[in-house]
Amino acid sequence: MIDATTDQPLRVSKEGNAGPYIMVPVLQLENVKGVLEANKVSYWVDEEAISLDGKPEIIIINLGLRTDAATVQRLLDGIP
Repeated sequence: MIDATTDQPLRVSKEGNAGPYIMVPVLQLENVKGVLEANKVSYWVDEEAISLDGKPEIIIINLGLRTDAATVQRLLDGIP
């Protein structure tokens, strides 16, 4: 899946100790949630979106600690 604001693929990040996450433009949130739910991937969405330097708002989708980030990345890559 391509990030609508950067024209780059959405990436599952594995940085930090909290587990994998995806930074998603708010306008694509429902689409990404639909993919995760259709594939029974556990997640929760941060309560607040952020916007830096006047750019479109981004929100974090947190994946569970035991979530296989590579599997979720493949799911995102399979979507135009």
